[in-house]
Amino acid sequence: MSEHYYSRDPKVKSDPKEWSTALRGKTLRFKTDAGVFSKGEVDFGSRLLAETFVVPESVGAILDVGCGYGPIGLSIAASFPERSIHMIDVNERALSLAMLNAEQNNIANVEIYPSDALSAVTAKGFAAILTNPPIRAGKETVFNFYEGAFSKLAPGGELWVVIQKKQGAPSTIERLEAMFGNAETVVKKKGYYILKAKKS
Repeated sequence: MSEHYYSRDPKVKSDPKEWSTALRGKTLRFKTDAGVFSKGEVDFGSRLLAETFVVPESVGAILDVGCGYGPIGLSIAASFPERSIHMIDVNERALSLAMLNAEQNNIANVEIYPSDALSAVTAKGFAAILTNPPIRAGKETVFNFYEGAFSKLAPGGELWVVIQKKQGAPSTIERLEAMFGNAETVVKKKGYYILKAKKS
């Protein structure tokens, strides 16, 4: 079976890389490795989601689902040091990199822990949940992410999703509208959609 970045324990040989990039107006240094998503640079979708995200006024923590080595969650944590940011992923190599990247960028307001979808998230009442979902894991897996997010959001909380049109943006919009009663397209750029659904 071929390995994917959403494997729990990637066996692919380690090949660490380190580089810096600007996200949300701050320069962050990332260590990445083989077996994690988009190891050579912050992928366009994650960058677009991180840069577009507007923190809700409501109090509450923020959750990054499928955080990888941390570009979305860490850039938001650096922008909003007064907020607690939870970061989860099933990939253990990605999580250890996210912890390392939090440390080397002096970002302390994060909780980083393993979770298959949102199964290990015990906290509730999140003000916002963000995800660049693992499309290759299949539509049902992705829709489970949305359902898990709905149950973990505070009333008025927002789910932010980045997804390409060709990878199922229309069916995601449909599913979010059915689940939340609304789905706003915040940005469309290069075939990527930033979607926001609010829990009423």
